[in-house]
Amino acid sequence: MALILASASPRRVEMLARLGIVPDAIEPADVDESWTAAELPGPHASRLAAAKAAVVAARHPDAIVLAADTVVAVGRRVLPKAEDEAEARQCLQLLSGRRHRVFTGVTLIAGGRARHRLSTTAVIFKRFDAPEIDAYLAAGEWRGKAGGYAIQGRAEAYVRAMSGSWSGIVGLPLYETRALLKAAGLDV
Repeated sequence: MALILASASPRRVEMLARLGIVPDAIEPADVDESWTAAELPGPHASRLAAAKAAVVAARHPDAIVLAADTVVAVGRRVLPKAEDEAEARQCLQLLSGRRHRVFTGVTLIAGGRARHRLSTTAVIFKRFDAPEIDAYLAAGEWRGKAGGYAIQGRAEAYVRAMSGSWSGIVGLPLYETRALLKAAGLDV
């Protein structure tokens, strides 16, 4: 069976490569990613991953479809995927010196059966000063990233502590993904 990655994220492709997997196709799913205050961050990430997988699996019922979604949250509040510098600055100011969680939901659909996993990682950044935020924003790696940062880039140097999955923060938790692929019968 063909493996389709329901994501346009180059980081997810890189994470799959670490497992020795190259997807047969990459087909992002267009789903409404709106969050409501009544929805907790972990279930939100899981719901989006499941929705993305379902959309692509409906088009390719004989394929194995893998989808993921990553959410950064402070308490119950989900931070946006920063689209402009002001939004990224607000995220970094909120995350400065405090603990937050990164949730990545992963769904794999094979043979009509959906399997789900959720990775949760706690991260504490150092307290940022204004020049550090300015320099990070000038580098531009925050664009389109949940919470306004990319852990696999310069932001990693600001992590004081982390408990959980680094690959989950990047966007595809390898432990959980490998377990799903093995459960679907793939040799990983």
